[in-house]
Amino acid sequence: MDTSRFATAAGRSIGNAVQRNRAKRILRETVRPKIPSIASGWDIVLLARKPISTADYQDIEVALNNLLSQANLLENSQ
Repeated sequence: MDTSRFATAAGRSIGNAVQRNRAKRILRETVRPKIPSIASGWDIVLLARKPISTADYQDIEVALNNLLSQANLLENSQ
């Protein structure tokens, strides 16, 4: 497999359907620019948690960077 695949999910604890869809959209848009720098061949599921409803884009981006770095999935973070 030459690319990594991503899935987003948000449970009812996030809120109503509008809030869940917004959380998933934000997660997708946060990961989209990072796809070229992520190691290939992985299936990654991003699960939205309650604090996402009050977080801004920069907070989510920092959290995603931290998670990908901890998992050693960023190719440029040596």
